[in-house]
Amino acid sequence: MSWNPAIEPDEVGIDAIQILIVPRSRDLGGFEVRRALPAPKRQMVGPFIFFDQAGPAELLTGQGIDVRPHPHIGLGTVTYLYRGDFHHRDSTGADQIIRPGALNWMVAGRGVTHSERTSAAARSGPNSLFGIQTWLALPDTHEDMAPTFEHHGKEALPMIEDSGISVRLILGNAYGKVAPATMFSETFYADVKLERGSRLPMPDDHEDSAIYIVEGSISIAGQTFEAPQMMVFRPGDRITVAAGDQGARLMILGGATLSGPRYIWWNFVASSRERIEEAKAEWRAENWGKGRFDLPVDDRKEHIPVPD
Repeated sequence: MSWNPAIEPDEVGIDAIQILIVPRSRDLGGFEVRRALPAPKRQMVGPFIFFDQAGPAELLTGQGIDVRPHPHIGLGTVTYLYRGDFHHRDSTGADQIIRPGALNWMVAGRGVTHSERTSAAARSGPNSLFGIQTWLALPDTHEDMAPTFEHHGKEALPMIEDSGISVRLILGNAYGKVAPATMFSETFYADVKLERGSRLPMPDDHEDSAIYIVEGSISIAGQTFEAPQMMVFRPGDRITVAAGDQGARLMILGGATLSGPRYIWWNFVASSRERIEEAKAEWRAENWGKGRFDLPVDDRKEHIPVPD
């Protein structure tokens, strides 16, 4: 759909919410992660198969996050930050600092390895981290593609702005805009800021759609929902939400459903168990550069082994 702010929030009943997900929290030693997808009653929303909120966390001088080198297959990863930074390195040769509002889009395909760490510059003083990490499962036709990496600064991501509404389109297409990252299935993903009382119509040209409340609250058909919750909507319904008294920060997401469910094991996503077993064996063999996985030389001593 093109931008249409005129839809009223009460045009749809509360039963349009197909599933309400309260993310599971995990404390990683002063650093909290909240996982909304996959959930017991919902594996994916469109191609989105993994959705984690990282933080918010306040870190002392010298402290940071160190996600050691690990592998992926069958998915694309998105790191999107509100605060802080990450130094991304991967086996495509990418070496990139990501900052708030920018996009790192790494497509694993048949196999990629990467690490993400708080930058040295950020560790030189007190620093914060707050963001969302998502995985998008690849369609069958692209599971075995060569891995790729794209970085797009925040100035390259389309903005939609109206009275009390700011939308940054991160991936795919929505509201008549198209984000620059290469997509392999129909997708939309956007960072939304709403001032008190402002109304946002959801894109209505995608099969699946959901909202994740990062901060604040929204109302749908007169019922209030607060952070952190994810609402997955019934396909085909036109949805508009209204921001609460403190406004709201949202991530909206969705797209076309894939041809079938996906298997998930550790950091691997695949349409068959056989693909996962093959990847597991190759990572365990540590034959860097001779199969589907490689590592930058400086990372080879720090890679995360296959879990027991």
